[in-house]
Amino acid sequence: MALTLYVDTARWRAHHKHVQEQFPGLVPVCKGNGYGFGHERLAEEATRLGADLLAVGTTYEAARIKDFFSGDLLVLTPYRRGEEPVPLPDRVVRSVSSVDGVYGLVGARVVIEVMSSMKRHGVLEQDLPQLHAAIENVRLEGFAIHLPLDRTDGSDAVEEVIAWMDRLRAARLPLHTMFVSHLKAEELQRLQQQFPQTRFRARIGTRLWLGDHEATEYRGAVLDVTRVSKGDRFGYRQQKAASDGFLVVVAGGTSHGVGLEAPKAMHGVMPRAKGVARAGLATVNRNLSPFVWAGKQRWFAEPPHMQVSILFIPADAPEPKVGDELVAHLRHTTTQYDRLVDR
Repeated sequence: MALTLYVDTARWRAHHKHVQEQFPGLVPVCKGNGYGFGHERLAEEATRLGADLLAVGTTYEAARIKDFFSGDLLVLTPYRRGEEPVPLPDRVVRSVSSVDGVYGLVGARVVIEVMSSMKRHGVLEQDLPQLHAAIENVRLEGFAIHLPLDRTDGSDAVEEVIAWMDRLRAARLPLHTMFVSHLKAEELQRLQQQFPQTRFRARIGTRLWLGDHEATEYRGAVLDVTRVSKGDRFGYRQQKAASDGFLVVVAGGTSHGVGLEAPKAMHGVMPRAKGVARAGLATVNRNLSPFVWAGKQRWFAEPPHMQVSILFIPADAPEPKVGDELVAHLRHTTTQYDRLVDR
């Protein structure tokens, strides 16, 4: 009995090809938990796509993935002097976000990140004159810009990239390759038309691996079902059942990522109102689980355990049976499955 990730493999891979056709020179991204699929599986899929370069999050990820992917690897986390050295092959390319970082990577292959409106990290415009001397001792693979997902000020992503291209050109820095993130296909085409001598390479993870929501589905297997009456005590904390129903033990607990949720940016009155309502229910131990039964998302009976969750199903709903599987709405980037099934 397991928490299972089911993959409609043909549909999933068809989506990969569609994205690749939209973004020539695509650089697949495999970082974190491998977007829920694992590093080895995504390295295999990147190879299937014919990718010559795979982007990873950290040097530690590069050290693991190098045995699964034979092409070049781009580490997205910028190099910092004093970081723990990790033995890596020459086919690993390091990102750098400072002039000092470039000087610290003599002889290495590097991509220089510029500071975007994200304001996360990157070389500043006033640092560009200093890069001339710095890049003489490295193998420059190109520049990169990481853009925000939302542009609430109405600004244009393409114009932001163009502004940086103009700055780099004015500083007489090489513009043979520009790595970009979070651009639409038509935006990438606009840039390519305006700068035909530059190769634009889109680094894409979420849109590539998770863009077709119907291609994947998590399900947790029912392990036990116990009928309870109103007032019966149950669980670690011996709470009372609020009404007649069933306690359903389903595969999937905190070790799988069940019950974990990343903070969300909320826009508009309705999403904020729902957030307030959920917070209010949580104060009285009412927490909605990700598991669905009989067409409804069901409540946790108590906080999820390490490997299972206990749900409360009211008596007016169909009784689940041991071996049934409940669909689970889980975030891929925070979920660890027991098994993956291609179908």
